[in-house]
Amino acid sequence: MKHFFKILFVVSIIFLTTSNAFAQSKTSIPFPKIGIDIGSASTPEDVSTTLQILLLMTILSLAPSILIMTTSYLRLIIVFHFLKTALGTQSMPPSQLLAGIALFITFFIMAPTFSKINDEALQPLMNGEIKVEEALDKGVEPLRVFMLKNVRDEEIALFMDMANMEMPETRAELPTYVLLPAFAISELRAGFIIGFFIFIPFIMVDMIIASILLSMGMMMIPPMMISLPFKILLFILIDGWSLIIGSVIRSFG
Repeated sequence: MKHFFKILFVVSIIFLTTSNAFAQSKTSIPFPKIGIDIGSASTPEDVSTTLQILLLMTILSLAPSILIMTTSYLRLIIVFHFLKTALGTQSMPPSQLLAGIALFITFFIMAPTFSKINDEALQPLMNGEIKVEEALDKGVEPLRVFMLKNVRDEEIALFMDMANMEMPETRAELPTYVLLPAFAISELRAGFIIGFFIFIPFIMVDMIIASILLSMGMMMIPPMMISLPFKILLFILIDGWSLIIGSVIRSFG
């Protein structure tokens, strides 16, 4: 212990000495200087470039919403939360974990669509072959194809009717601002349908356990506490994660 205090004292002296020497020295640490200059646009090209930058920043700020509402993420996260509720686990798996799993599975499902966007819109734009407006049109088209494959005619008719528009002859002529909410409603419906079928086996386990406890006179024991291990065991025996995730992926065709 005495040696420890001696070492601590020596280290303190060295620290104070070096601090004073550093404070007395005239050496200064250079810090980078960052400046943003705002000037007036003198040519139409400057105005066009400014508008393109603003448009790009707007798209980047809306990227999370675009990722959620125009991909398979919406259906996946709804199914995962229904599964968590059906199992009866309060905080396991965590919501952050479910969101991460849904995100990576979304990348898997949307890989062909994202590859087409990269090949037809992003790479030509970066190589200077097309302009931003043309890149946006070509980038939206693969997403439209994916949404058109998974949207229901009933939702399309609903929003076309509320917009006071006539039904187009083909789905390709459907406006994007009508397709987006119709696709979101279709995904909500599909997620709720899958969630309903997920609930059925777990409700049966709850009813069986509750009936057994009632017949044994154990009315003070919560049935959920007893049925939880059996539901987890059932989920493991049927390989539940692979079954549910595989079914959801196949539901996108």
